[in-house]
Amino acid sequence: MATMTPADATLQVRTFRRSPLSRARGHVGALWRRPLTQAIAKAVLTIYVTSTITFFLIRLMPGSPVELKIDELMQNGQMSYADAAAAASGLFDIDLNAPVGQQYLEYLANLARADLGNSFLSQGTSVTSIVLAVLPWTLFAVGTGLLLSFVSGIGLGLVAAYRRNSPLDHVVSTAGSVISSVPAYLIALLILLIFGIQLRWLPITQMRGAFSPGMTPGFSPAFIGDLFFHAALPISVFFLTHIGLWILSMRSATLAALEEDHVTVARARGLSDGRITTAYVGRNAVLPLVSQFAIAAGAVVGGAVIIEQIFVYQGVGLRLVKAVDQRDYPVMQGIILMTTVAVIVANLVADLLYSRLDPRIGRAGGASGT
Repeated sequence: MATMTPADATLQVRTFRRSPLSRARGHVGALWRRPLTQAIAKAVLTIYVTSTITFFLIRLMPGSPVELKIDELMQNGQMSYADAAAAASGLFDIDLNAPVGQQYLEYLANLARADLGNSFLSQGTSVTSIVLAVLPWTLFAVGTGLLLSFVSGIGLGLVAAYRRNSPLDHVVSTAGSVISSVPAYLIALLILLIFGIQLRWLPITQMRGAFSPGMTPGFSPAFIGDLFFHAALPISVFFLTHIGLWILSMRSATLAALEEDHVTVARARGLSDGRITTAYVGRNAVLPLVSQFAIAAGAVVGGAVIIEQIFVYQGVGLRLVKAVDQRDYPVMQGIILMTTVAVIVANLVADLLYSRLDPRIGRAGGASGT
């Protein structure tokens, strides 16, 4: 039996006599060394910096809600500046003459309580309720378009890789390259001008908005059909602007997977092509695309501004444009903050998904590593 030396005994006594504060520091240090903890801390810091920059930038914009209302009253009512200023001051329950530092501290205090404040132009209406009223329509259009493009792109990219250098491969690859290089707003304008105005195949005026007036939201077939009718054009744009990326990415990843040694061994063992495609090639090839999909989903929520404005689709993007035109600072801050959080959370989810789906990344200590 091994005997304990005096040094070992002293170390053991010191370990047992560690103060609660020392043990707490040890736990905090161990927690901080986790990659997931560091990723969350970086995400929180990014959100704080973005919120701060947004707060000050929007206040550098020319004009304010009060000044815009004064100009409107002077033009429409032929009022003097003094009368228009008095009338405008009574319409807005805000103090934009307070020091910017004081406004910033109040903003941070409200943000710490998860309170985005109230709209300047809609008294008593919270920014959270405004965002939640339009967020579902943007998520529906973006999510549907991305999901359809992802599934279609994976299938076409896989087929093109298995039939490389064939006419089908050339057509699919060329189409994917061309479509992925065209900006989303240009595709939206072409659809609007060609199919809506020139050919008149699309009833553009009737397709405006998120759903038809008088339609009661619910899970009825009538409402769901009306929902797809109004979201058809944004969904088509999101589909077309992303399918090329998925096709090219899946084709490249599949070609790389086909050259792996384990695929050669599987063929030598006599496994069927279907088994090799699903278990060996397809799964490994689609892993990078899963993380790309999560990142794209977060980014497109913010990038829907121009698309929703072109088609007059009542989503987050169109609401942000109205807030900018009216200088509604709280609504602008709330929507930009939501977009920032969506992108950051999407990146975290992408890291977590990739580390979970690929055990090699998890063992190497990915975002979810312990």
